[in-house]
Amino acid sequence: MLLAALINFVPLYAQTGYSLKEAVDYAIKHNLNVKNAQLDGISAEARIGEIRAAGLPQVNANFSYTDNLIIQRFFLPANFADPNAPADAPPVALKFGVKYQGSASATLNQLIFNGSYFIGLKAAATYRELAQKGVTQSKVTVAEAVTKAYYSAQVAEQRAKLLDLNIARVDSSMRETKAMNASGFVELLDVNRLEVQINNLQTERQKVQNLIELSYALLKYQMGMPANDPIQLTDDINALDVEALRASTADALPNYENRIEFSLLNTQEKLAGLDLRNVRAGYLPTLNASVGYGHNNGRDSFNDLFGSKWFNNSVLTITLNVPIFDGFSKHYQISQKKIAIDKVKNNQTLLKQSIDLENNQASINIKNAFATLETQKRNLTLAEEIVRVTKIKYKEGVGSNIEVVNAESSLKEAQTNYFTALYDLMIAKVDLSKAKGELYAE
Repeated sequence: MLLAALINFVPLYAQTGYSLKEAVDYAIKHNLNVKNAQLDGISAEARIGEIRAAGLPQVNANFSYTDNLIIQRFFLPANFADPNAPADAPPVALKFGVKYQGSASATLNQLIFNGSYFIGLKAAATYRELAQKGVTQSKVTVAEAVTKAYYSAQVAEQRAKLLDLNIARVDSSMRETKAMNASGFVELLDVNRLEVQINNLQTERQKVQNLIELSYALLKYQMGMPANDPIQLTDDINALDVEALRASTADALPNYENRIEFSLLNTQEKLAGLDLRNVRAGYLPTLNASVGYGHNNGRDSFNDLFGSKWFNNSVLTITLNVPIFDGFSKHYQISQKKIAIDKVKNNQTLLKQSIDLENNQASINIKNAFATLETQKRNLTLAEEIVRVTKIKYKEGVGSNIEVVNAESSLKEAQTNYFTALYDLMIAKVDLSKAKGELYAE
């Protein structure tokens, strides 16, 4: 028992109730897609550091020890060592080198001028900007998914509450009808009709309960929350101010700059321009400098190698590389880079057209959603009144039981249609906010 209590224990400080904003904020911190985008940003910083490091001094140290196990011999004419040697004497094989050799050196290389490097430094800042916007785009996508899942769970819960009220109301009617049947005022068929209706409502209630569980599972998944963690929704969908929402979604031209997709394309255009400049920088000369300093020694005895004086050496190298002709390679590269820039500009135009279309569609959808919600709200009010009147008529003996059953079925359908219309309105609101670039802001 104690173990079970510990397993099911929820700390008092653990948050279980979430408003829509809190759910989105939680998702921004815990959703794995956002975390991966943030890791890409960290990787971009490391890449920027790598680019910058290429222009810093590069220092290398080297130490080598050589044991010439068998010293190579070089062959010289016999009269080289002995001028009196006969002309046909065999050549003399002389050892060339010593048995032990050692060297220690350090080299410093420094880039002095390289056009591509300086363009790369400018591109690094733009690359950082691109990575940051990638994180923002991921957050917008997550915010959209969480918002829709939140509304879906809210609507499912409201449907469940209404079904519970319907079941209670029909159950009360059935008890009254049973009493009337026992007194001989109504037929058993009237009782059976109500029992069938209750069975259908209970089946519908179980389906909605399954939908609630699925909606919560989807919401937790989008939020990056463990599946077993408790969660409650604190926002009240019934508190929605439809007129205020209507005013806030009035027709307005979209601001392309608010869309993260458009901002990403602008950054890509900058990178494409820098890529073109980088290729053109290849026509410029490059200048590098290298300084080396070291010691070396060679002896026939290992002890003498480290016990004798080592000899210094040093070298300074300055390299100027001037490109003269590359077979038109850069010319064709430049042509490709210009085409890439043109494609980005075309994509910008295409995205503007797409944003306009999305905004128009979302505006029309939300207008239709407002109209449908108003109609379904009126239908719901009428259905409730019809149920009230038919029950009164039935109790007074001027109406039939089947009229009551039909009225109850119509009421249930009107309730379902109302909350479907409410959900469609909330989804249309999300789509319009996304089209205008107002769904999520840092």
